[in-house]
Amino acid sequence: MTYYAALLHMIDSVKNKEILPHHIAYLDRLDEQGKIFARGPFTDGTGGLVVYIADSYEEALEMAEADPHVVENVRRLELKEWKPIVSHTE
Repeated sequence: MTYYAALLHMIDSVKNKEILPHHIAYLDRLDEQGKIFARGPFTDGTGGLVVYIADSYEEALEMAEADPHVVENVRRLELKEWKPIVSHTE
């Protein structure tokens, strides 16, 4: 199991509002399949982040490119393999 961070840079904030429900529904379905580690918007409104769980970069890219925000050219996709570091504090 490998993690892939999809940075979704905002291109069209007006169209984003129209596509957002489709984006959320798409991620909900992947989340139910155990394919999402984390997701959420950036607080400055410049886009968002989805961390996919996949067996390969190709699988993660396929999921990320099928996101309605990417399909509808609302956000620009940047995909990178991500290695989580778990910090233990006491």
